[in-house]
Amino acid sequence: MILTCVVVEDEPLARNLLEQYILKVSHLQLVKSFSNPLTALEFLRNNSVDILFSDIQMPEITGISLLKILPKKPLVVLTTAYSEYAIEGYELDVLDYLLKPITLERFLKSVEKATQRLSVLPPSTIPEATAPNDQTQSCIFVKDGTKLVKIRLSEILYIEGLKDYVTIYTKDKKVVTLQTLKSLEVLLTPHHFIRVHHSYIVSFEAIDTIDKEKIQIGKMWIPISDTYRKSFKEFIERKQS
Repeated sequence: MILTCVVVEDEPLARNLLEQYILKVSHLQLVKSFSNPLTALEFLRNNSVDILFSDIQMPEITGISLLKILPKKPLVVLTTAYSEYAIEGYELDVLDYLLKPITLERFLKSVEKATQRLSVLPPSTIPEATAPNDQTQSCIFVKDGTKLVKIRLSEILYIEGLKDYVTIYTKDKKVVTLQTLKSLEVLLTPHHFIRVHHSYIVSFEAIDTIDKEKIQIGKMWIPISDTYRKSFKEFIERKQS
């Protein structure tokens, strides 16, 4: 799997270092390298890449501002000499945060995180042979250690997220994979799955009981947070109409 990359860095030496690091990794492909973040913004609005390596402190707009403006973000690795930006970067769902001077070893750790994250393949639609009306059954592949594990969406009960990891609970197993809950959420069929908490996504089919502030799935009670209460209520109402 080749991962495409863009570098946005106004310092020539730092930009050249990142370019050289990318060239050392066989499954990375440098698509563009920019010294001006506004030029990079124009390119990224019209082109998709897998990983964006961006400095934070740059003229005209910062790397943080660049992320906020981008309508569709790739995986983002922020680079800077100042650690105080780490919290804001985390809130923007940044993949990693590299402090300058960046060593090759630390760079490779970021690349490994990106490779793990992007190892989740898009949903594939598999014909269900016994379906009487040409229904389909979807599945996803997620990375579990060194393996890609196939999970049928119909078997998922709920998903729990913890920072850069998610645990997918099915009817007969659980799979832990390196990625965020947000990145996995986009792969799930919205008609069947709903986010109910910062840390939980549930399957409608798996819900046994709905209380005012929690959901029961088997022996597990999952909280419904205030942030997602309204959307969950609307989701249930649509399913019942």
